[in-house]
Amino acid sequence: MKKLLLILVLVTNYFCVVAQSTEEYIETYADVAQRLADEHHIPASIILGVAIHESAAGQSKIARYLNNHFGIKGKNSNTEIRSAYKDFPSVDSSYTHFISFLKSRSYFNVLFEKYDQYDFKNWARGIQRGGYARNRSWSSQIIALIRKYELFQYDNRPEDYIEPADPAPVYRIKKKTSKTYTVKNGDNLGIIAKRNHTTVKAIKSKNGLKTDAIKPGQKLKL
Repeated sequence: MKKLLLILVLVTNYFCVVAQSTEEYIETYADVAQRLADEHHIPASIILGVAIHESAAGQSKIARYLNNHFGIKGKNSNTEIRSAYKDFPSVDSSYTHFISFLKSRSYFNVLFEKYDQYDFKNWARGIQRGGYARNRSWSSQIIALIRKYELFQYDNRPEDYIEPADPAPVYRIKKKTSKTYTVKNGDNLGIIAKRNHTTVKAIKSKNGLKTDAIKPGQKLKL
């Protein structure tokens, strides 16, 4: 019983530390994100959300050793770890480079004209569409982080700002593909039906057959 209580305490403390470190991270870098947001008209919530996600709130190895908070790949001169990620002289320079990176790629640069600096949802989806991350749920994870920690409060939205509605889901009806079978020597309707998990009656109905007579080379709908 004592061991179980100890484990519960340790697990609880672990999650408290993680949550606290994320909140401390936000408090530390919110000003940097807001400054860049004002200069470049991109949501501060997006800058913070991506940084938290890609750096594990500053706890990842590339964040601690390379000051890389956005998962940007490139050369580095660090001798402490081997990594394919770019190093930066400071965390602030990593933040600045993230904006430069977006503006230097045509598939991200269009977002600065397409969306305003408060529309974090479309920014997240647009960055994902541009190929920033391979994970298909990446934008959903960024949006979830922004909502969880209420990062949108750093976007300084106007009081009358109306958040764009989410696009209506598109449901695609899967078309049924008709299966056909070419009759071979020695086949009869009973054999064909058993092999294809159907019945003689069903085959005759689909093919308009009045008798069981079939011939090699004949195509049957199944």
